[in-house]
Order: sequence, then C-alpha cells, then structure tokens
Amino acid sequence: MLEGTGVPTSGQIDSVFPSDERLSKGPVAIIECYQNIPCNPCYTACNRNAIKKFEDINDLPEINHDNCNGCGLCIANCPGLAIMVVDAGYSEEEVLIKIPYEFIPLPEQGSIVKGLNREGQYICDVKVVKVINSKALDRTPIVSIAVPREYMKVVRNFGM
Repeated sequence: MLEGTGVPTSGQIDSVFPSDERLSKGPVAIIECYQNIPCNPCYTACNRNAIKKFEDINDLPEINHDNCNGCGLCIANCPGLAIMVVDAGYSEEEVLIKIPYEFIPLPEQGSIVKGLNREGQYICDVKVVKVINSKALDRTPIVSIAVPREYMKVVRNFGM
C-alpha cells in the first residue's frame, strides 16, 4: 500500500511502535520511516543514543525505545516529518502525541481540532495541548495533541 498510496499498512505501523509495556513508561519517539533514502538527521539530533548509528546513510533508522525519553529533538530535525512522540502516560483516557506541523496558521493552545489518519480522513476531535514554534532556531513547529487512547495508532495529524 505504501508504494501506491504513500500510506503505510497497519502492519508497518505496528512494526515501528514500541511495546505496550514501553508505551506505559512515558514519552517515546516513534519513527515512521519505511523507505531506504539517504538521510540521518534523526541520528545526529539524538543525544541519548536512542537512535542507532547508521552503517549506511541509506539505512532505515533503528531506535532503542528504552533509551528514548521522548525529548522530541528528532521530530523537528526530520525533513520527512516521519517522527512523532507518544506519551501513553498522559491520562487514563488520552495519549499525548507530539507531531511536526508545517501549515499556517498554527493552532491555538486549548483549541479543538479534527484528528486525521494518515490518509487525511477525520477520525475524532482532539485537543491542542501545546504549540512549540522555534522560529529563532529555524525548526519545524511541534504541536502536542491529546488523542483518545483507542486512536493512538490511528491519528497522525490534524486539520482545523
């Protein structure tokens, strides 16, 4: 499906998500990079050695989820917008998902927006918890959204 539509299959998504046990321990980066391309900014941005050193610049990134604390440095450095951080310890009903967001206008903190799947289809309403816009650092803005727990692997973006 990825080759034809640009959308990963549920099996591909499951393959990059950490275990439920790791998800329950707090924020963790998830790298949805499924194709071998010459790229490694995620590795160079990670100061916890969670993203393994590339043997070849075309390798897929590999992450040791146990070394990751979900700081999000890799999110803003990924030119493919392929990284998010999931915090399943956010609340009993919701997970917090930090995603890169390159559209304008940026959403307002506290606003309710439309949670979208990887195909851009509406899934559920989500709340904007935080917006980080580091213009001075020339980085991609990062938006944190609260997503109902049952849609943790489904919601990947939002629309206003």
